[in-house]
Amino acid sequence: MTSILARYRQQLRNALGDWFPRTTLFLKGEPPIKGDTKPGSRKKAEPAQAPKRQAEPKAASKGAKREQSTGQPTLVAPAAPSPTALYGSAFTVKRSQEQRMKMRVEQAVTQGIIQPPSPEQWKMILARAPATRIFAGAGSGKTTTLVLRVVFMLCHLEIPREQLTVISFTKASCEELRAQLKRVLAFWEVPLNEEAARELVRTFHSALAQLARSELRATQWFEQLSTQSKGEDEPDNGMLAGATLNEGQRQLLIQAYENCYREDAGFRRRVHLLLELAAPNEEEPPGAPPLQPFVLNGERQPQPLPDLFYGQASFAETLGLRVGSIKSNQLECSTRDRIFLEAMQQFWRHFGKLLKEQRLITFNTAFAVLTDRLDKKPSRALIARLQPFTHLLIDEFQDISPQIALWLQQVQRRLAEEKVAPSLMAIGDDWQSIYGWRGSSPELFIHFDRWFPGQTPSQTLMLGTNYRSSPDIVADGERILTQVRHKQPKKTKAFRVADAQGHGVRVVPQFDIARQLASLLGEIEAQRTYAAERERPERCAVMVMSRLNAPLKAINEQLGRQPGVRTCTIHRAKGLQAEVAIVLDDGQPQQPHPLRNALYAASGHFQQSYDAAMADEALRLSYVAVTRGVSRVLWYTRQPRGAAAILAG
Repeated sequence: MTSILARYRQQLRNALGDWFPRTTLFLKGEPPIKGDTKPGSRKKAEPAQAPKRQAEPKAASKGAKREQSTGQPTLVAPAAPSPTALYGSAFTVKRSQEQRMKMRVEQAVTQGIIQPPSPEQWKMILARAPATRIFAGAGSGKTTTLVLRVVFMLCHLEIPREQLTVISFTKASCEELRAQLKRVLAFWEVPLNEEAARELVRTFHSALAQLARSELRATQWFEQLSTQSKGEDEPDNGMLAGATLNEGQRQLLIQAYENCYREDAGFRRRVHLLLELAAPNEEEPPGAPPLQPFVLNGERQPQPLPDLFYGQASFAETLGLRVGSIKSNQLECSTRDRIFLEAMQQFWRHFGKLLKEQRLITFNTAFAVLTDRLDKKPSRALIARLQPFTHLLIDEFQDISPQIALWLQQVQRRLAEEKVAPSLMAIGDDWQSIYGWRGSSPELFIHFDRWFPGQTPSQTLMLGTNYRSSPDIVADGERILTQVRHKQPKKTKAFRVADAQGHGVRVVPQFDIARQLASLLGEIEAQRTYAAERERPERCAVMVMSRLNAPLKAINEQLGRQPGVRTCTIHRAKGLQAEVAIVLDDGQPQQPHPLRNALYAASGHFQQSYDAAMADEALRLSYVAVTRGVSRVLWYTRQPRGAAAILAG
């Protein structure tokens, strides 16, 4: 009953906050947001101006001072979504420029360099708005369209390459984009060497590293700490780079944990309470800290406290929160979770101090510090280093976090104040947002104008044609999404015609990989034979996907390396395709996560609770898996739940 009432209170609070934002801010004692509007309403055009500095809450200031005293950079409370117009007038595009672009594209199509763009793709290529949001569905050909948009900006609008940056999600996707750009730009007789291509196309964390090296003197990232990586290596996306701790990273966490346990009596008491141990004897010197696994509500596996502290603190930072400034007594959570949070804050101060001594920095800290410097009075040197971010094209925008969005706001605001007219093209698909467990949210893409306002509303375009999957697979994918509560309404259509040999999603229930692995291997071989006999065989015949690594490991041990067969997690399968997609569903129900619900609410950025967001994300992850298939999808599950239940019904 208590949890039901708590959820009801949270839902009521969110609803009142949405409909009566000024009243809500007044009751909280917070300053009103100037120029705010209800989500979805149009703002009157207003001239771009420098934002006024908001007064910082006293509690946040105290937290920042405490962090400074232990060696971490001074961090202020995160800014609210920008109320100031960042974008002004549209690009000036002459009819002759469009005609020359279309003529050259026609020549490139004739020579087999590219495929002919569709009318909806042409709208993206020739877009004139300074702030544009592109909903690019699965298999919609967005990569080629993005390449042609860059070509149009460089070769026909004559935007200097030094003022343009393309952001992609991973190093692998960046390499693919660079290869395509070099090939297509060569046809336009604009050569792009390897160094120039690396400067033009980056991951968010690579772009951050470029600023951090010069502004923060940072050369080594904690997330890249390993015996294999070098300080000059291009950083991958931090959501992927920090997903699994290696031995070197874990040793630093343990060292910070030991330091904190030795020096802080309050931390020792909280650790013993969490692990249900006898109170520490404070009359004797502290011994070795306990490292037995701890079960945090909402986490699937028990973990040592240092690992959990790192994971939950990093999650809080991606939400735009400053760990040392979180007020545990103001969060709606259990006493146990509150004790965990307070211990995590004490650990985080020692961890930050240790990183500074080791000349290491985390991606989260770099984003936060640079955001603060841009928000205050940045040096002329820092402003000059923002030139490559004048015109931004960001792929997979649905997977950015509030922390990155706050950094982007400050970057483009400072450029607007320099009268250089920044632009932002955000390309993504909220239906494929699958990194909420790492702090990202599709809400930033859905409510784009709230975070990145212009003098007029942003232009919204749709790439709704799926060139990859059959009509049955496209339809089944959309059936899964009917249960997603928070999404952008849209409709996709399949370019391919129906295929008598293919089929949509076939659910195979009562599947137990421990007992039926041999049967699954036989099915993989049968589908590989089917794919090889197709008129135009796909490069990848069969893709076997799972949310977890364990079933994939069992398959690989028996299957070995088979040509045309690929196994990967669903998260790693994003952007890939195969003739036949096979999904292994673990069937595990979602676990409520009270602490993350509290952190979500504390950030103030979301309409949903964390649990509600994860319920939606589980369905979106299933949609991503299904839409990897070209002509067939098989879904193996022990007990149909979630997406499997929708498809089986």
